[in-house]
Amino acid sequence: MKKIFLIIEREFLTRVKKKSFIITTILVPALLAGLMIVPFLIQSVKDDQQKTIIVIDRSGMAEKALTNTQNTVFHFRPGASLDSLKQQFEKEGWYAIATISPMDAEKQVSIGMYAFRQINMEVQKHVERNMEKAVEQYKLASYQIPGLDTILASVKTKIPVKTFVWDEDGKEKATHTGLSMGISYLFSLMIYMFILMFGNMVMRGVIEEKNNRIIEVIVSSVKPFQLMMGKITGVASVGLLQFIIWILLTLVLAVAAQSFFTVPAADVAPAIAGSAGVDVTKTLEGTIAADIFGMLGSVNFVALIAAFLFYFLFGYFLYAALFAAVGSAVENEADTQQLTIPVTIPLILGLFLMMHTFRYPDSSLSFWGSMIPFTSPMVMMARMPFGVPFWEIALSLSLLLLTFIAIVWFAGKIYRVGILMYGKKPTLREIWKWVTYKN
Repeated sequence: MKKIFLIIEREFLTRVKKKSFIITTILVPALLAGLMIVPFLIQSVKDDQQKTIIVIDRSGMAEKALTNTQNTVFHFRPGASLDSLKQQFEKEGWYAIATISPMDAEKQVSIGMYAFRQINMEVQKHVERNMEKAVEQYKLASYQIPGLDTILASVKTKIPVKTFVWDEDGKEKATHTGLSMGISYLFSLMIYMFILMFGNMVMRGVIEEKNNRIIEVIVSSVKPFQLMMGKITGVASVGLLQFIIWILLTLVLAVAAQSFFTVPAADVAPAIAGSAGVDVTKTLEGTIAADIFGMLGSVNFVALIAAFLFYFLFGYFLYAALFAAVGSAVENEADTQQLTIPVTIPLILGLFLMMHTFRYPDSSLSFWGSMIPFTSPMVMMARMPFGVPFWEIALSLSLLLLTFIAIVWFAGKIYRVGILMYGKKPTLREIWKWVTYKN
């Protein structure tokens, strides 16, 4: 064990001291914070370009329907022709020309907008919404029913569904499906990225040491299996350290973002508040961020993080052992493509199953995906925020642990032979022979 710890220490210190480790450790939380903040900043930037739109209205409804906005002004030329206005377009500096057809037998109109460059979506939607509303009002008026607008307005109903789960004591706890999906997506994707990133790091490290012939000096002092386990564990410790730093920095940035983007909840659109499970019939106090953090408080993050650490560690060990075996069997990264395909296919399959699990966490496909060790790290983490029976988690963890032991033994057989093989590109058949060697 002492030799394995020495290799772990070497691998850990070598990678932690690299500038790339320091940069990515600081940069990733900053990028995550940017992804949260930038959309708010983008939404706060408004288009201040003045737009003049000439309207050829043959329906008789546009002048009342199309109202001017802060940056858009409508001028109505009902008797003008499109061709004549086209000649004046650039000279007058207009933004667009809109043509509205007469109302047809089905009480419908068609709208065309013309310009020398693409018309932005905001202007299109403004014209579309206002003309749709005008036509709808015209159709309603044609029925000649007194107070029809009031009747229709009273009929429209929005009923937000609040979800609750019962705990073991029979007490109910409010939940939010969208929040569960977001958390499961985050944890599952992180496991997928970490396994792929650090697994490839192990493989590249083995290839590099093999090419530099450093490996020949190291194996004279330790057994190949000890070297493989030390390397895998060393890289895993780097990954865990980086993950803990990311969590702490992200929490700090999240708290800062909460205080920075403080918006009175009373100003929130009822639709948004309703979709978040907030009772809009009562006076709301606090902030949007406070509501979000309140929902986050109902999530059992201790269990999620504990499960994440277990699935990350043993899922990583499982795949890292295979990546180490691949690295030991080749002499450069160009030769790894054929051998890494069987390793990465289950990992990619787990990613697809993870996407399915977000929508159907209790389906048979999701269940078996969370049991099969090669996909369970991603799929089970996608299921857990929705609630999973303890026996399923225990069975999944046990299968992953047993498979990890078997894979490490299997990969160690390949590693002990391949690590000292040079000058020949092995086939899958030859690699299988390495596994059967007794000595």
